[in-house]
This record gives sequence, structure tokens and C-alpha cells, in this order.
Amino acid sequence: MKDILPQTSVDFYLSGENAAVLYSRSPVDLDCQRRIWAIAQVITSEAVCIDVVPGMNNLTLIFDPELQQGQALLARLKTLWELVEIEQFTPREVQIPVHYGGEYGPDLADVAAHTGMTEQAVIAAHSQAEYRVYFLGFQPGFAYLGGLPSTLTTPRRAEPRLEVPAGSVGIGGQQTGIYPVTSPGGWQIIGRTDLRLFDLQRRAPSLLQSGDIVRFVPVDASEQTGAKHA
Repeated sequence: MKDILPQTSVDFYLSGENAAVLYSRSPVDLDCQRRIWAIAQVITSEAVCIDVVPGMNNLTLIFDPELQQGQALLARLKTLWELVEIEQFTPREVQIPVHYGGEYGPDLADVAAHTGMTEQAVIAAHSQAEYRVYFLGFQPGFAYLGGLPSTLTTPRRAEPRLEVPAGSVGIGGQQTGIYPVTSPGGWQIIGRTDLRLFDLQRRAPSLLQSGDIVRFVPVDASEQTGAKHA
């Protein structure tokens, strides 16, 4: 049976002259996000907007007001919210090769000590989990991932580093993520990938997209040096 989220829990409105927004007031959950991602896929395939930006519990369509009418896009969003099924969203699976520990993961020992696990157990738990990209933000190409095992929850560093190398894989509280560019940061760094998370020369600059399934692969256990897409 089709799962339809209540229409009354959703707002549709224009933001400025060139943005149409869908916002769900329901508690954040994966089904809601999958519906938003499915709608985003449909709108993207229709090629009527300048940009389609899925967020946490929201979707923003950026359009050219000289070519598109905002009210027409809002009507399209309302129709899709009623008709699209969460099963229509087809996620990609992206494998990220990671060098864990050593010079690449200077905080791996601290995470192991905090969690009461060995370093190898931390690596195993982190790389065996399945993660989902909920949305992109903070920095270009930075993916907010859900799915970190609760056993790996570790507070951020008391003193943030002034420079965290691009590609660093870290744990901050109940989250894990990858620094797309070199920047200051306070997450516990447990490894690093050689992949470029954000590259303006690519057709899609961000390697990861909302809805992607992400798996971290220890380099020694991987035969690949680049991302693999299912």
C-alpha cells in the first residue's frame, strides 16, 4: 500500500523571486527524506530549474523568473508530493577508499580509548556500516551522513585544529564525515581518502549527492583507488 505523508504537515511557498520551497514539518525520518529525494530526481530530469537543492526536510527549486512561474512550480511540487512513492527513489552506492590511522588518522587512538575498543575494531565498525547522505552543506561538497554506529560516538576535540587536510575522515559526536577542502576543524580524524570530494572541473562538482549510500573501504582491503558507483 502506498505510504503518503499527511498533506497538512507540508508547506509550499516562494522564497524571493526565484526560489520555490517544499518544507515538511514532520519529524525528520528516512521515509520523508526519500520522498524529497525522489521528487528532486523527477524535477531534475524535467530540466526546468537552474538548480534543485534537497535539504533536511526541505527541497528548494532555483528557477529563472523570466522562464518559469513560481506558482506553477509550487503546484508541481504539491502534485509530486501527493503522487511520488518513496520506492521511486533510486540511490547510488559510493565506495570511499580510506587510509585509516597513522599519519592519516592521528585521532584513531583517542577514539579507540574513548570507546573502549581496539583501533582495528574502530576501523571495522566504521567501515562495515552503511551511511546515507542526508544533505550537503557547511562547505561545498560536505555531506551530512547518517548511520554512524552508536558505539563509535566520540566528542569533538577540545582544541580544534587550525588545518585539517582535504579528504580527512572524522567523527564528531554522533556523526561521521569527510572534509572536502583543507580547513580548520574539531572532529576526531581517523583516516583520509585520496578522492576529491569537490571539484569544479567535474560535471557534478560534488562527488556525493543527497540520498547516496556511502561505504568506507579500508585501502588495504580495496583493489580500487577511486570511488565506485553502484
